[in-house]
Amino acid sequence: MTLEDFKAMMVEVSGTIGNRPLNADLDAFLNETYPGNGDMVSRIGEACRAGIKDGWLCQNEHGGIKFGRPIKPSEETANFSVDVVLMDDCRGPHHAHPTGEIDLILPEEDGAEFDGRGLGWLVYEPGTAHYPTVSGGKAIVLYLLPNGAIEFTRTK
Repeated sequence: MTLEDFKAMMVEVSGTIGNRPLNADLDAFLNETYPGNGDMVSRIGEACRAGIKDGWLCQNEHGGIKFGRPIKPSEETANFSVDVVLMDDCRGPHHAHPTGEIDLILPEEDGAEFDGRGLGWLVYEPGTAHYPTVSGGKAIVLYLLPNGAIEFTRTK
């Protein structure tokens, strides 16, 4: 698997999403169209694992979280950026999603969850915020961000 292979999959997925609103309907649509146990999610998982191993994904690290943005927003990706993180039973920095966030959760260990969800898609609506949290083991989480928008916030 190469970055080009990965990008081709992301172009297909982002094209399927298009300009649909980021909401619970999109969450259900993605989990039906690209189920966690389906071919596309399996291939995305393989690409992520290969990219991490080969060093073109998650090349940065802070606080035990490996991360990177291999794809910047462009017309080709329906203006979504693609970020990938590798987390192991930890909580990431608080951030807001001004335009929403689409997550693909790829558990690397049985029982690993991201924000309480296992294998599959999770959609956050515009204006939401959270501490991204992986519990129960190690997981890869892929983020699609409209226009690459994310706002890291200071919390008390």
